[in-house]
Amino acid sequence: MAVTDEAIEKIKDMIVSGALRPGDRLPKESELAAELGLSRNSLREAVRALSLIRILDVRQGDGTYVTSLDPQLLLEAMSFVVDFHRDDTVLEFLAVRRILEPAATAMAASRISEQQLNALTAQLDALGAAPSVEELVACDLEFHRGIVQSSGNSVLCSLLDGLSGPTTRARIWRGLTQEDAVARTLREHRAILAALRDRDAEAARSWATVHIASVEQWLRSSL
Repeated sequence: MAVTDEAIEKIKDMIVSGALRPGDRLPKESELAAELGLSRNSLREAVRALSLIRILDVRQGDGTYVTSLDPQLLLEAMSFVVDFHRDDTVLEFLAVRRILEPAATAMAASRISEQQLNALTAQLDALGAAPSVEELVACDLEFHRGIVQSSGNSVLCSLLDGLSGPTTRARIWRGLTQEDAVARTLREHRAILAALRDRDAEAARSWATVHIASVEQWLRSSL
């Protein structure tokens, strides 16, 4: 095992065991290095690596702290990696979204509040019957984010938020090139919303699947 990897593992073990908790300040570098049996250089490299993936927060002049370890914070690293996807992997991102988002939509059926349902309805009403592709895609992102947040699962929400980037471009392509894509998307949004209002988890799951699969099917035939 590389020295830096060993240092990362030792810090991770301290967090997992509870020796270091969210919000805790790490001991001074010299003390922690001695405690873990590491060189100060390898410890420094480990801290730098763990700060990049939001496990640690290095505050100049103050010290190094364990972050909140909130799922949304930790999954930002995934979003960073996702931004480097190649166009030929978009279908794979859509496939993952098709697995996860219908499940989240079904979960939301029993948990989404009337206030949130009304907010989603107002959002669609404000969009009108003939929005631009860019307006529709922006609304689409917010529409699905609002539903997924209502699932009550912050990890699922963060995962899907991270996956939305690569599929955004595909949705814009579709809106510009496929006839009736805008109207179809609006109809599918209304159908998902109606299922949520009825508290019908399976109908909500089915419409979410149809909604994502239609983009996936179009893109597959276009590549």
